Amino acid sequence: MIHLKNLDKQYKNGDQTLHVLNDIHLKIEENEFVAIMGPSGSGKSTLMNMIGCLDQPTSGEYLLHGTDVASQPEKELAKVRNAQIGFVFQQFHLLPKLSAMMNVELPLIYGGIKKKERKERARLALEKVGLEDRVNHLPNQLSGGQKQRVAIARALINEPSLILADEPTGALDSKSGTQIMELFTQLHHEGATLIMVTHEQEVADYARRIVTVRDGEIIKDRGHENVVPR
Repeated sequence: MIHLKNLDKQYKNGDQTLHVLNDIHLKIEENEFVAIMGPSGSGKSTLMNMIGCLDQPTSGEYLLHGTDVASQPEKELAKVRNAQIGFVFQQFHLLPKLSAMMNVELPLIYGGIKKKERKERARLALEKVGLEDRVNHLPNQLSGGQKQRVAIARALINEPSLILADEPTGALDSKSGTQIMELFTQLHHEGATLIMVTHEQEVADYARRIVTVRDGEIIKDRGHENVVPR
């Protein structure tokens, strides 16, 4: 499903070159649940951005379902993101003046889906995450855990092949965080492919595989021997 080959990411700062990712090799198959861990500045978030087509590598290949998306123009990357990838962020990114249902509908609006179908699919997505009784609530009427469930429903609405979660429990209390991770586990058991960035070991332990990044390199891949040998 995902194959990163010789992936590098560099940023220029005047005469200096910052090497954020160095010769990354990684394969992730369908229906894997992978956690990416590492200290601040390790490159884990940059790696997540590469996988999510939010940024492009300086060099190397990124094959998604066999297609090299590393060098695709932004217009094509936007299509890939909307059709194939669902995003869940630490701060939820819900629009405050829109109801839970309307927040979930947004990707379908961008995709040109008609109103009746949008409403039905959004209702089903909210039901899937246990919020069928909160469809008309605004974000400020929801708890942190409920907001994250809305964000997950929004991520699921286009039936993506890949769900990316960036510190999904970082803004939640421990009880709500546990509920969100149990929901991710349920989605994994139903066939979803999940990749999650976290700095919390107890959160990473929900995944079936833990990839550790340090100084822009993968130094450990626990639970799977899928790092291509150098």
